[in-house]
Amino acid sequence: MQLAVVTGVTALATGLFLAPFSAQLDDQASRRALAIAQATAAEPELPALLTEGGGPSRDGPVQRLAERVRHATGASYIVVLDTRGIRWSHAEPDRIGEHVSTDPGPALAGREVHHIDEGTLGRSARGKVPLRDGRGQVVGAVSVGIAYDSVRDRFLRAVPGLLAYAGGALGVGALAALLLFRRLQKRTHALEFSDISALLAEREAILHGIREGVVALDGAGKIRLVNDEAQRLLDLAPHHIGLSPHQALGTGRTARLLAGEVPGADLLTVSGGRVLVANRMPTDDGGAVATLRDRTELELLGRELDGSHGLIDALRAQDHEHANRLHILLGLLQLDMVEDAVAYLSETVGVHRATAEEISEHVRDPMLAALLVGKATVAAERGAALRVAAGTLLPDRLVDPPELATVLGNLVDNALDAVAGTAGGEVEVALATTAGPHGTGATLRVSDNGPGIPAQHRETVFTEGWSTKEPPAHGRRGLGLALVRRLAERHGGTARVGESANGGAEFTVTLPEALHPEDPRSDSPHPRSGTPRPRTGLPHGTGEPPEGSEGFRQRPRR
Repeated sequence: MQLAVVTGVTALATGLFLAPFSAQLDDQASRRALAIAQATAAEPELPALLTEGGGPSRDGPVQRLAERVRHATGASYIVVLDTRGIRWSHAEPDRIGEHVSTDPGPALAGREVHHIDEGTLGRSARGKVPLRDGRGQVVGAVSVGIAYDSVRDRFLRAVPGLLAYAGGALGVGALAALLLFRRLQKRTHALEFSDISALLAEREAILHGIREGVVALDGAGKIRLVNDEAQRLLDLAPHHIGLSPHQALGTGRTARLLAGEVPGADLLTVSGGRVLVANRMPTDDGGAVATLRDRTELELLGRELDGSHGLIDALRAQDHEHANRLHILLGLLQLDMVEDAVAYLSETVGVHRATAEEISEHVRDPMLAALLVGKATVAAERGAALRVAAGTLLPDRLVDPPELATVLGNLVDNALDAVAGTAGGEVEVALATTAGPHGTGATLRVSDNGPGIPAQHRETVFTEGWSTKEPPAHGRRGLGLALVRRLAERHGGTARVGESANGGAEFTVTLPEALHPEDPRSDSPHPRSGTPRPRTGLPHGTGEPPEGSEGFRQRPRR
C-alpha cells in the first residue's frame, strides 16, 4: 500500500510537471520568434526598401536582409510582407510575391502576436510585428517562424532527466516506506490490520464487560479511557475524557489516587458514598491504568459483623450478669428474705427500663432509639456510660432513618473506642431539630471525655484510610468518619470535629433536610407510610408506655 501510494504520487507529480513544461517550451519558442521579428522590423532601411523598392523579387534587398537575419538567428523563415499581404521575402524564394497563408490582419493593424500555428512550412512557433516607417505609419509586417520540431526536441531531451529525478525520488520514497513498514510492524508486533481490529473489538468487550472499574491515563495525566463500571462508580461521563482526574472528580482522595499522588497498593477511597479499593499501574508510554473495586457491601457486612461480635460479647456478659443476679435472688429467697429479694429485683429491672425509657422520651424514631439502647448496653459492658444530653428531642419524621442511623452509629462507636479502658468514660449524645430551607433539619452531636483529637488532625480524621486503630480482621479502618462526612454532604450538610467541654472530642453533624415537614393535624400520619403511626415498644410523645407492654413498663426508680 505504501509503495503504491509513493509510486502514484511520483507519477502524478511527474505528469503535473510535464504538462506545464510543454506549454512553457511553446511559449518560450513563440516569444523567441517574436523577438527575432522585432529585431528585423527595427532595421532602419527595411521600411524604405519595402516602400521605395521596385517590388518583391527573389534576389532583392529585402530578401537578402531577411535571409541574413534568418541564418544568424536560426529561424525557419522570415517573411516581410507589405500592407496587401504579399511576401517580399521567404525561406523558399519561389513563394516570394505570393499572398501569405495565414491572416496578417492583427500585425497590419499594429498589434504584435505570437503563437503556435500551421503554415506552408508546417507547424511552427510564430511571432508577427508591424513594420513602421519614420512617421510611425504601418507599411507592412514581419513574420518569423521557428520549426516546432526543435521545440519538441527540447521537450524530449528534458524528459529523461526528469524521469531520472522522478526515479530517484521514487527510490527514496520506497526506502522510506520500507523503513516505516518495519517500524510499524515492530510497534504492532507484526499484526495485520484485521488482527488489530479484532483485538480492539475484544478489548472493548473485555473493558466494558468486567465488574471492575478501569480508568486509563495518558502520559500527560489526562483521562483517555473509562469503562462502564468506572463511569458508574465515579459518576463520570464521556465528556470527562481528556480531562485530568482533578478536573473530572474535583479535589479529594479519589482524584489524588488516580493521579498517582498517593503511593501504595489496594488503597481505600470513598466516592459518592461507595467504598472503593484502587490500584494504579504505570504504563510504558508514561501513562497509567487504575482499577477500582467496589467494597461497599463488603465493608457494610464487615461493620455488621463487628457489631454482631460486640452484641454477642454484650449478651455473653449479660448472661453472666443475669446468672449472678439469679444466684443472688435464689439465695435471698432461700433465706426467706422475700422483701429484700423484691427490692433487689425491682432495682435491677428498673435501671435497664429507665435507660430505655429515657432514650425513647428524647428520640422518637424507633430505629435511632433502638440503636442508642443497644449502644448504651454495650457501653455499660465496656465500663463506660452513654447518656442523652438534656434538651435532646428528635421527632419521628426522619426522611432517611437508615442513613442517619449509620452516621450516629459510627460516631458513637468511635466515641466508645476513645473512652475504652479509661475510668469514668462517658459519651454524650445530643439530637436536635433545626429550621432548614426546604423542611426541617437535624443536628447530631456526639462528645466524649477521651484523649481528644489534636487540632492538626481534625480534618485528616475524615480522610479515607486514616485511623489510629489496629485494622479489624475483615479489612481496613479509616472509613467510618469518611462515610459520615460523605453522607452529610450528600444531604447538603456538614461534619466537623472539635473539643468537648470534658476535654475529649466532639463531633457535630448538621443535616438541613433530614426531617419531613411537621403535619399540623393532631392525629398525624406516619410521614413515610401515610398511615396512622403505630405504637411500638418505644413510646412516642409523652414517654408513657402503652398499656400492657412488657418492655418498658413504668416502675418506681431508685
